[in-house]
Amino acid sequence: MTRLIRGEFRRIFATRLPVWSAALAVATGALFTGLIGLVGPENATPPLPGLDTPEGIAIVLGINGLLLFIPALIGTIAITGEYRHRTVGTTFLVAPRRGSVLAAKLLVFAVVGLGYGALMAGSAGLALVGAAAAHGVSLGATSGEIGLLLLRLAIAAAVYVLLGVAIGALARQQLVAVGIVLGYFYFLEPMLMILPGINLAYPYLPGGATAALLDFTFLGDAISSELPILAPQTLSALAGAGILVTYAAVAAAAAIAVPLRRDLR
Repeated sequence: MTRLIRGEFRRIFATRLPVWSAALAVATGALFTGLIGLVGPENATPPLPGLDTPEGIAIVLGINGLLLFIPALIGTIAITGEYRHRTVGTTFLVAPRRGSVLAAKLLVFAVVGLGYGALMAGSAGLALVGAAAAHGVSLGATSGEIGLLLLRLAIAAAVYVLLGVAIGALARQQLVAVGIVLGYFYFLEPMLMILPGINLAYPYLPGGATAALLDFTFLGDAISSELPILAPQTLSALAGAGILVTYAAVAAAAAIAVPLRRDLR
C-alpha cells in the first residue's frame, strides 16, 4: 500500500495539477476576502457587519465556501483524465488489486484537498489581515477563532475534492462529470434553497453542511430577504462537519466500489 501511495504522489506531481491547484487555491482564497475586506462589508448594500465584529469576519471568510466547487472540479478532472488517457488501465495492469489502487488514489487526493484548503485558507487569512490593516481597524475575533474558521475551510476543501473524485469515477466521461458538478452547485442546490418545503432538506446537503461548518448563513438570509420564504435553517458547526465527513466516506466508498465492478472502456 505504501508503494502505491508513493506511486500516486509521483504520478500527480509529474503533471501540472499541483501547480494549477495551488495557483487557484491562492487566487480564490484571496479574491473574495480581499475584495470584500477592502471595500468594507459595512459599505455593501445592504450594509454587512464590519471586520471589527465576529459576524463580519464569519461572512468575509465564509463566502469562500461558494468557491468550493473548484476543488470538486479538480478532483473530477483529475480522475476522469485517467480514464480519458487510459492511464488508469496501465496502473491496474501493474497493480491488479484495484481496491488497493483506488484506496491509494483517494488518500492522495485527500492530501491534495487538504493542501488546496490550506493554501486557500492561508491566502484568505492574509487578505483578511491586510484589509483590516488598510482600514485601520482591529479584527473582531481572536487569532484562535479566525484560525478555527480557516481550518474548517481547509477541511471542507478536502471533502469537496473527494466528492469530485467520486462523481468523476461514477461518470468517467470528463464533460459529463464536469457538467454534473457545475449543474449541481450552480443550479440544483440554489433551486432547492428557494423551494418551500423542499428547502427543509438543504441543511443536510453539501452546501448546507458547508454553511453550517463555516458559520456562513449570509446566502440563505439574503434569499429570504428578497423572497417571501423562510431562510433554510443551518445546523451546528459540529453537525455540519459530521455530514460532510459522511459525504466524504460515501464518496470514497463509491469511488472504490463502482470501478471494481466495471470494465475499463
